[in-house]
Amino acid sequence: MSAVLPPRYLPEPADDQAFSDHPAPRAPGPTGVLLINLGTPDAPDAGAIRLYLAEFLSDPRVIELPQVLWQPILRGAILPLRPRKLAPRYREIWHERGSPLLVWSLAQGEAVGEALKARGARVCVEVAMRYGRPALPEAIEKLRSQGCERILAVPMYPQYAASTTATAVDAVAQHAARLRNQPELRFIKRFHDQPEYIDALAAQVERHWEAHGLPQKLLLSFHGLPRAVIEKGDPYRRDCMETAGLLAKRLGERGALVSVAFQSRFGAQKWLEPYTEPTLRAWAREGVRQVDVMCPGFLADCIETLEEIQMQCRDAFLSEGGERFGFIPCLNDDPQWARGFAAIIGRHLQGWGDLP
Repeated sequence: MSAVLPPRYLPEPADDQAFSDHPAPRAPGPTGVLLINLGTPDAPDAGAIRLYLAEFLSDPRVIELPQVLWQPILRGAILPLRPRKLAPRYREIWHERGSPLLVWSLAQGEAVGEALKARGARVCVEVAMRYGRPALPEAIEKLRSQGCERILAVPMYPQYAASTTATAVDAVAQHAARLRNQPELRFIKRFHDQPEYIDALAAQVERHWEAHGLPQKLLLSFHGLPRAVIEKGDPYRRDCMETAGLLAKRLGERGALVSVAFQSRFGAQKWLEPYTEPTLRAWAREGVRQVDVMCPGFLADCIETLEEIQMQCRDAFLSEGGERFGFIPCLNDDPQWARGFAAIIGRHLQGWGDLP
């Protein structure tokens, strides 16, 4: 007499079924795709900013100082004062739907999910922030609740740095370390040189030039890092320069307009040079009248692009005699980038059986 086989797909056995000698086959759930961006305050006010900075600046990957030395400075000098200074800057760039970084990150997550499914992938996509909300542990649990036993973590940083990509990987691993039934994990380390990313950047530049004309210079402004971390082996600067070189090549003869600088310096130590704002001031004094600035290291516009570059750097350039300052937005909800990002992610899903 032949055994009666159970249906092919059944939910995970529960209670006494877990001890069965003939457990039902596991249901093959979808693969989870976890998009991880840096983070943002919940609101453009000092209280929310203080909570965000306390978490962000307490990460030893971000501030590489002994915590016994750093925490008194953070708690005694920075957190009581800096949030009040930042609040007006956040209010200037706040989107009607919330933080621009969160708005555009969620838009990318939705579009990437649709593009992956259009390619035949069985995926669930969630967006998380390394600091703030939506919190990374909750996003992982949301994927697990949808049956995802495989999760691809995708830090939304094209160029690798320990203070961005590595700390996102750390956080995913730390949450997994607390789980009894861990999901299978993969990570994307970088995609700074992937053709879909370079093509999307080039298309963004070319659209801007079609609408506004060619500038005398195109400045690619990447987020800065202390020189010391590069000297310790962080590959971030090399990744940035490779991105810039590939974009310049993709722009053809007009690639000669491309220069690179680094923004968002924090603290007294020496950071990657040249610095963005001093570079723009010097260009204006030297007779450059028309510049465009793009921030390829950011996939979504945020305070560093909308306020620091589009406002502060624009005012600095014009105050020194510049005449036209063009800000080229981040990729945000660009459909070409959503398809390109999905293609990059799809290559990392190979072997998991979720793409035809």
